[in-house]
Amino acid sequence: MSRYDTLNEKQKEAVYDTEGPLLILAGAGSGKTRVLTHRIAYLIEEKQVNPWNIMAITFTNKAAQEMRGRVDNLVGFGAESIWVATFHATCVRILRRYIDRLGYENRFTIYDVDDQKSVMKDVCKRLSIDTKTYKEKAILAAISSAKNELLTPEKYEKLIGGDYYKKKIAQAYWEYQKQLKSSNALDFDDLLMKTVELFQKNPDVLESYQERFRYIMIDEYQDTNTAQFQFVSLLAGKYQNLCVVGDDDQSIYKFRGANIQNILNFEKVFPNTKIVKLEQNYRSTQNILNAANGVIKNNVHRKEKTLWTQNEEGEKVKYKQFLNGFEEADYVTACVRKKVECEEAAYKDFAILYRTNAQSRMFEEKFLNANIPYKIIGGINFYARKEIKDILAYLKTIDNSRDDLAVRRIINVPKRGIGATTLTRVQDYAAENNISFYNALRYASEIPGIGRGVSKVEPFVTFLQSMKSKAEILSVKELIEDILEQTGYIEELRAERTDEALSRIENIDELINKAAAYEESAEHPSLSEFLEEVALVADIDNLNEQSDYVVMMTLHSAKGLEFPYVYMAGMEEGLFPSYMAIVSEDPTDLEEERRLCYVGMTRAMKELTVMSAMQRMVHGETQYSRPSRFLKEIPEEMVEIGNERKRNQVTREEREAAKQNIHAQARQAFKQKIFMPKNLEKQKKGELGYSEGDTVKHIKYGVGIVEKIEDGGRDYAVTVNFEKAGIKKLYAAFAKLKKL
Repeated sequence: MSRYDTLNEKQKEAVYDTEGPLLILAGAGSGKTRVLTHRIAYLIEEKQVNPWNIMAITFTNKAAQEMRGRVDNLVGFGAESIWVATFHATCVRILRRYIDRLGYENRFTIYDVDDQKSVMKDVCKRLSIDTKTYKEKAILAAISSAKNELLTPEKYEKLIGGDYYKKKIAQAYWEYQKQLKSSNALDFDDLLMKTVELFQKNPDVLESYQERFRYIMIDEYQDTNTAQFQFVSLLAGKYQNLCVVGDDDQSIYKFRGANIQNILNFEKVFPNTKIVKLEQNYRSTQNILNAANGVIKNNVHRKEKTLWTQNEEGEKVKYKQFLNGFEEADYVTACVRKKVECEEAAYKDFAILYRTNAQSRMFEEKFLNANIPYKIIGGINFYARKEIKDILAYLKTIDNSRDDLAVRRIINVPKRGIGATTLTRVQDYAAENNISFYNALRYASEIPGIGRGVSKVEPFVTFLQSMKSKAEILSVKELIEDILEQTGYIEELRAERTDEALSRIENIDELINKAAAYEESAEHPSLSEFLEEVALVADIDNLNEQSDYVVMMTLHSAKGLEFPYVYMAGMEEGLFPSYMAIVSEDPTDLEEERRLCYVGMTRAMKELTVMSAMQRMVHGETQYSRPSRFLKEIPEEMVEIGNERKRNQVTREEREAAKQNIHAQARQAFKQKIFMPKNLEKQKKGELGYSEGDTVKHIKYGVGIVEKIEDGGRDYAVTVNFEKAGIKKLYAAFAKLKKL
């Protein structure tokens, strides 16, 4: 029996068709890596192709190692001569030999992200660029995007027209490249860009590699950017034996520069292309595939294909709609615990997928309380994230200024220009006088040799002293908001204009949500107790890090993975699809969100559960959302609603019940006592001291007019239109509004 007899008919077709351009549209779970490795074996064994004439390119080192291992096992002798590498590793090997043709020395340095930041910092100084307006990260992100599109500083400058912001970027781009060149260095984007430039300017070099690599295979082709596409096109230009494997329905990296048109227009760029569709899925049940097919067919810009399987029909997709995020996390926790206790599954069989990293917080807390082991993929645990640790360090310093670690963490976050020499002298003074680092800061003017550093230290101390006073009267949520406002922490992140910065802001919003929920449920809310609760939840050092754990990750991180049981959380309009995609003028943004949904659904092998909440905490406020449009796109006959309400059918009574119930949910979720503290007993509406239409004053937001007073269950929700802060929804017991 031939090794190729184990392949299905379409897989065999993809393996046997070796000459000319070939586009393999490989649906989710269709065995594309198996096809690529068998194709390599077939070229060597049956077509007598020399192993060194074969190139296979992947996107990640992990994928390259996996393919290399499979090729070695399949091919045996000669396998080591096959070029299996990532795009970047391939370009480095080429440039090491020929970059001198571009005026560089062959022993060039590759700069990592921190190196790039250091260079850009120097560039901004040289050009007198105001880094408060033009953040180094934002400039580097813009330069990276330009390089992905093969735009040199000169080409970029010609394209930008009269855009003042982009003119500054162009100036920085020129100087940045000049400094890299003088240092004989390249960044990661340069590796591809310079290789393309090398090929374009040196036909002899290009031809030598065209002769070397007569058979080229590219994995995950839907994720290629313009520079990668041009590199591949040049390399395959002579023999045209180019095989690309990908799935346009799984193109989800537009934010990284991926261009879906590379796969959609492949046959236009390479005439005589043969297309093979791998539609048989080996991963999921037919019901899961039918549901996923029903969603993705709503995209216009795609190549027609329908996944099918010989696996069992399986259970219908479960749809659960909850009142809020607490219920959502409770439900998943109960499901995992039940299946594991009944020995139906192990922890590692479960995955929780969500749109944003911030959504992990509630699941993390629930799992810790339930002693369920978990691991976050593609991110770090919520309370271990830099921005969360920064804000918590402020709170710790306010609560207990003897915490030297917390004080040292925030002294230059955001940057205050307090130099290393100053900090060393403060530390020495603290040690000599046996006082805390913070107390030493308070006596900065008495520390010898600190000089002008005093003028930087004193405002920091004054700020912390004022925050300590405010902590006596502000709620924890208000205190966090005040810290963010006074330090400009959020504004600095917004100015970066990067996806990473937006993600950090979302995480901070989730911390505010946590603080608001804590105050709703605590008997006697206090900053000390809040920090204690967070510290206990964040203490995951003793978590059993064996292979048996529930996996949590964003939908972007889930690509290429599979799990028997998948829970897709937060499927609400504005969250998934994201608000930015909904309001975008570019319809392809919404299509990419739908592809992301398709990727999530096709991770499931046995059971898929999709979930939405009627209300969710956003920026510390309760917001109501409609279920995601993607839920409506799942064929009705594929969905098991059971005792849950029908999709999108939320009555007015239920919305009111949700408002009444939010506080009870918070109490249950955070294991707090459920009775009211005496000093915060709910007053009668007439005892508030003000009514709708009255002018009131708030200690933080100033003067405003009461627009609405609503019964929020445990307390009254008061909507106030403040003169400076705008409209705010506050709880009466915490707001302490005074009528003027």
